[in-house]
Amino acid sequence: MSSSDNPDTMPSEEPTRWEITQTEDVFLPSVRVQLGWMDVQAAVERGAILPSEAHALWASWASPGSPLRVSAPTMGLDTEPQPLETALAVPVAPASQARHVGPVFSFTNTLYYFGGMLAIGAMTLFMNLGWELFGAWGVFALALGYLVGALSVAGHLLRRDLRTPAGILATLAVCLVPLAVWAFQSGIGLWPEGGPDNYRDYHRYIDWRWLTLELATLAAAVVMLWRYKLPFMVMPVAVTLWYLNMDLAHMLMQKDGYDWPFTRKVSLVFGLATCAVAMWVDLRTRRATEAEDRQDFAFWLYIFGAIMFWGGLSLSNSNSELNKLLYALLNVGLVFLGAAIGRRIFTVLGALGVAGYLGYLAYRVFEDSLLFPFALSLLGLGVVALGIWWQRNETAIHARLVNWLPAALKPLASG
Repeated sequence: MSSSDNPDTMPSEEPTRWEITQTEDVFLPSVRVQLGWMDVQAAVERGAILPSEAHALWASWASPGSPLRVSAPTMGLDTEPQPLETALAVPVAPASQARHVGPVFSFTNTLYYFGGMLAIGAMTLFMNLGWELFGAWGVFALALGYLVGALSVAGHLLRRDLRTPAGILATLAVCLVPLAVWAFQSGIGLWPEGGPDNYRDYHRYIDWRWLTLELATLAAAVVMLWRYKLPFMVMPVAVTLWYLNMDLAHMLMQKDGYDWPFTRKVSLVFGLATCAVAMWVDLRTRRATEAEDRQDFAFWLYIFGAIMFWGGLSLSNSNSELNKLLYALLNVGLVFLGAAIGRRIFTVLGALGVAGYLGYLAYRVFEDSLLFPFALSLLGLGVVALGIWWQRNETAIHARLVNWLPAALKPLASG
């Protein structure tokens, strides 16, 4: 860092470790560095690499049979990390003897998210009637104060490079927007009559009167995301889109009761639209040049968009065998789409849909038969065998699936 970055910073008299490192000492073909999954996770936390890219790289490096997969026999799970010189000198075992180490969950991050979700829940799901004692304008002032305070703390944490807690505080600010809008509408007397009259019902009942809260939340979230650029802030945006889907369906019906077939269709359309937005966001982040803009902002949009689409599709009733077959084929397509672009939510939901269809066929063919348990167990073993085959050929399968993607979507497979 140069002295111009901070006027109070004095230049160091001693050369830094980077200045005394010779290029030929670092980039020689003979140089090897021993990394673990925790090192890759740390790079993700610093914003040096996207989570999807980290998983793809580690899967290719550590897959069974990979020449890069090694293990140090003297290093256990509880062993302290060794210095670079020691790690490079440790003899490594053959790849076949390598031990698989799963993801390590940071206790610090667990505390961050647990505390953050408690605060978010207190201002959303667990809002009680006691707040009505403050009146509409009192609630508005409290919500606005909490919102500004949360953003101020988030900005302070960002300046200290504490991105995870900063993201949680900024997410809390987004979650306070609908409360502030509801209180403001109630205060000026513009809250529509005939529906829910307290805010805690926002997360409990479907009603078109919540649309103003949802649209205001989306608009405010876009502005806050542009300002703070923290991926966890997209989570309440995705939830709001889910709420908007149900409330908009309720408004469009314009009749008493609830038309579930129509609601399922709206959910399917909203899910497709949300997935399209997620892909657009994903493409923009992958093409970005700044590390701050290359974070995985599409993660939560993919999650809720896929669930909305798949839920609307799976809950649709059909007595036609052809429609059921088409449903299974769509789920097969989701499996391959998820494998091609590296988004597991599509693969998981598609696999559930295919398994449901195969289970239906097994039950239909072997109905009231003693062979049904055997047919179901063979089906399960077949799925396991498919998983083994997939793991052994994952790289080749991924490359072939990428070739099938439209040119505009191929950048999604780069991670």
